[in-house]
Amino acid sequence: MNSQKILVAVAGVVLVVAGYRAWGWGGVALAVSGVVMYLLLQFTRALQVLRRATNRPIGYVDSAVMLNAKLKNGQTLLHVVALTKALGALQTPKDEQPEVFRWTDSTDSHVTCEFRLGKLASWTLFRPDTSAAESAPPAP
Repeated sequence: MNSQKILVAVAGVVLVVAGYRAWGWGGVALAVSGVVMYLLLQFTRALQVLRRATNRPIGYVDSAVMLNAKLKNGQTLLHVVALTKALGALQTPKDEQPEVFRWTDSTDSHVTCEFRLGKLASWTLFRPDTSAAESAPPAP
């Protein structure tokens, strides 16, 4: 389990206990309201990202080069989906670690991302060789 998830849960419990010690049951109600608001904000963000991704083809990105420039180690899969505005094409069997997703653009360049436990571990950019096509004489 991720240590960040444990820390968030512990922080929620600490807020509830501190609320009780400071203001009694009113403090507990206030702390629980704050925790629920935080959870609702996270849920709303996830739904908004997925709603934007529903209208795009799976595994498509506008520019693979720009996506490559924006990626950083430790980003979550949800963050990468928000960057691409599309779900990635799964390259590994379902529910197997590490998960590998690919996003391709219109020039057949693609970024392949490897996620371990939902966090970006590594990625590679592939750009097809276009020098042969550029040096060919134009068709009559």
